[in-house]
Amino acid sequence: MDDDREPRWTTIGRSVAYEGRVRLVEHTVLLPDGSRTSFDVDESVPFSVAVLVVDGADVLLSRQYRYAIDRWIYDLPGGGGLADEDPLHAAQRELEEELGIVPDDLRHLHTFFMNPGRAAWPTHLFISTAGFAWTRPDASDPAEQVRLARMPLAELDALIAQGLVVDPPLMVARAIAAVKGHLPPLRRV
Repeated sequence: MDDDREPRWTTIGRSVAYEGRVRLVEHTVLLPDGSRTSFDVDESVPFSVAVLVVDGADVLLSRQYRYAIDRWIYDLPGGGGLADEDPLHAAQRELEEELGIVPDDLRHLHTFFMNPGRAAWPTHLFISTAGFAWTRPDASDPAEQVRLARMPLAELDALIAQGLVVDPPLMVARAIAAVKGHLPPLRRV
């Protein structure tokens, strides 16, 4: 719960520390005790989106190489939102670009912060359960090699239980979809 009576930090200055594909901003802040400090915040995108696509007893995932951890992983199709874009349209755009899927329905599932200790942007999760049409994915970014992975929900649950799924939005979406009744509870392995 957010309590306005709890002390907060006050921003007294900001400067861009680094800007490339990632944007880090150094904040100068006044702490509740009156002292000053600096704090780096990731302000790379206004928000990110990810979509859980359910097709009968299967889920449709992305399979991508992630350089930062030097592995291929399962994750949800998604990415950063644009400044002039709302999260729903960003989710539709990313789903079509990455997997070539145009959903018949796309509903907001949950919003969370991936790294609230250092990143300012929320991740908006969406779910599609009522069918879709296929189109051609956008393969124009050579650094983004996305493969479609169709997987039975039971297999996804087993991979999560074995610690083989490392993507936070995928794990959060699976759990929230179960809590909200869109998917059965996680299976015990």
